[in-house]
Amino acid sequence: MRTLKYHEQKLLKKVDFLQWKHDHTLKENQILRRYHITNRDDYIKYNRICGLIHKLAHKLEALDSKDPYRIKMTGKLIDHLFKMGVIATKKTLLQCAQLPASAFCRRRLPVVMVRLKMAETTKEAVALIEQGHVRVGPEVMRDPAFLVTRTMEDFVTWVDNSKIRKNILKFHDKLDDYELLGN
Repeated sequence: MRTLKYHEQKLLKKVDFLQWKHDHTLKENQILRRYHITNRDDYIKYNRICGLIHKLAHKLEALDSKDPYRIKMTGKLIDHLFKMGVIATKKTLLQCAQLPASAFCRRRLPVVMVRLKMAETTKEAVALIEQGHVRVGPEVMRDPAFLVTRTMEDFVTWVDNSKIRKNILKFHDKLDDYELLGN
């Protein structure tokens, strides 16, 4: 093969001919951008989990509809996914068979913060989480990939010593006099 000319090298600098089959799809990039996922491996894990759930749902569908094992396991699967917040209702096994990876992305802490109106954008929410302004229950979260279940959603708050929390309380005239002395 001949050596490439300067302009050809410049054009092909970002093209990898060795791994072109593993090139990431447009849909994947849109989801990574929409949910502000910086680590692509997280999205790959969500895809794997969805694949395993699809496989399990199809195996359960293959069983007889009156089989007690199928009824019990279907109930457990649907209940678990509903408690996680990945599916909206506890209706059918069909929801599990069509579960997208973006359902797990919607349960990430930054997305939940945007839904709770704690931040305007997911990018801003990720920055607040990484800076240590957010806690879930008693624990301070610094990982934006943390998945928030339906029960944990009520416990997403600001850290006690966060300036953002103090500004919100001051705005609503609910700031304690003892906290004002600390400033």
